[in-house]
Amino acid sequence: MSVIREKGVRGDPIFKNISAEEDDMQPTVVESLCMNCYESGSTRLLLTKIPFFKEIIISSFTCPHCNWSNTEIQSAGRIQDQGVQYTLKVKSKMDMNREVVKADSATTRIPELDFEIPAFTQKGSLSTIEGLINRAVAGLEQDQAVRRVTDPEVAAKLDEFIAKLKTLKNTDTEFTLVIDDPSGNSFVENPCAPQKDPDLVVTRYKRTEQQNAALGIQENDTVDEKHADYLESLKNEVLIFNTNCPECNAPAKTNMKLVHIPHFKEVIIMATNCESCGHRTNEVKSGGATEEQGTRITLHLTNPVDMSRDLLKSETCCVLIPELDFELGMAALAGKFTTVEGLLKDIKDLVLKNPFTCGDSSASDRSEKLKSFTDKLDKIVAGERAHLVLDDPAGNSYIQNVFAPEPDPEMTTENYTRTFEQNEDLGLNDMKTEGYEA
Repeated sequence: MSVIREKGVRGDPIFKNISAEEDDMQPTVVESLCMNCYESGSTRLLLTKIPFFKEIIISSFTCPHCNWSNTEIQSAGRIQDQGVQYTLKVKSKMDMNREVVKADSATTRIPELDFEIPAFTQKGSLSTIEGLINRAVAGLEQDQAVRRVTDPEVAAKLDEFIAKLKTLKNTDTEFTLVIDDPSGNSFVENPCAPQKDPDLVVTRYKRTEQQNAALGIQENDTVDEKHADYLESLKNEVLIFNTNCPECNAPAKTNMKLVHIPHFKEVIIMATNCESCGHRTNEVKSGGATEEQGTRITLHLTNPVDMSRDLLKSETCCVLIPELDFELGMAALAGKFTTVEGLLKDIKDLVLKNPFTCGDSSASDRSEKLKSFTDKLDKIVAGERAHLVLDDPAGNSYIQNVFAPEPDPEMTTENYTRTFEQNEDLGLNDMKTEGYEA
C-alpha cells in the first residue's frame, strides 16, 4: 500500500488544504547538501492541497553557513490530458496578491512589455503575481554589474526594462499576465471561486506533438499511426530467410508474405524455390487464432467459372466431394491458397503419385477404381455439377464469394461447435489460457 493511501486509511489525508491556521500542518525537515558552499543545510518539504486546484509538493532549502536559499514546487499529480492557459487582467493591488502555481513547463508572458519567460528556464514555484515579477527582476539583475563594465549599452537597456517591470507592481496601469502550461499543472487563484472570475480567462487545449515531445510523452494517436504504418509496410514486404530444400537438402531461400483476403482474414504465404534441383513448394498459414467455432463451407459447382474461385485450405481442413464419395482428411495436403481447380488438380496428383496405390504392385481392380475416380474429377473440372465441402474445425478456411458483400446463392457457410475429438486433434483440450501461472 502506498504512503498516501495508508495515511488516508489510518486517519487524516496526507495532502491538506493550504492554510496558515492549521496547527499540525508542519513541514518535514531533511538534512541536505548545499550546492553553493557544500556544507550541510536543511530542506523543508510540505505536502499540501490548493483549493479548487490539486495536490502539490513545496520544497524549501536554506543553508545556515552561506545563507543560500532555494524554493521549488512540484505537482503531486500526473501530466493532465490537456494543456491550460491562464489570461489575467491585473488591475489592482489585490490582483498582485493572487496565488500562482507556475510549473517548470509553463511559459509566462506580459504582452504589454513584449516580455516572456520560456518554459523549463525556471523551477516550479508557488508564489504570487508580485512574486513572479520579483523573480523575473532578480533574474534580469543578475550579472548586471559585470555587464555595466563589459557592455554598458546592453546594461542600460536592461536597467530601463527592469524599471518598467518594477513599475507594474504599483498597478498604476493595467497589464495582462499570461501563463501557458502544456502539462496543465499550473494555476492562478480565483478569489471569486466557485463563481467565475471576470478578470481571469482559463483556456484548455489539446497539446501539439512538439509540446508532447517536450514533456516526454507521446500521443496515443501518434503511436497508433506509427503502428499502422509499420503493419502496412509489413504487409507490402516480402520476407526472405535461408532454409534447406526438402528434396535435395541444398541451401535454398523461402519467401514469406502477409496477405489480406477480402471478406476473410490475413494469411501468411510461404514459398520455397530450390535452384539446385528445381523443387518448388508453397504453403499457407493462418495469420489469426483458432476460431471459437468450426466452419463448414459447401459450394455447389454449377459452372466452369466456379473453377477460378479463390480458395484457402488450411492444414486442419477436410475436403469432401459427396458425388464421388470422397473425403480428404486434415493434414493430407498442406495449407494452400489456390483456386477450386487448383485444389482438384492437387487431389488428382496426390492420388496418381501415391506409390502404394499405383504402379506394378497395385491390384488391377484398384487401378480401375482410381482411373474412374480421376476421370470423374476431370469431368468436374470441365464443368460437371458437383458439391465441394471444406470442413475446418479451426475455422481458418475460405472460398471466395463472387457476390460479396451479398450472399452467394451457390454457397452456404455453417458454423458449428467442435466435438471433444476435434478439440483433441487441434490440441485445445490441454491448452490452458487462464491461471497458467499457478
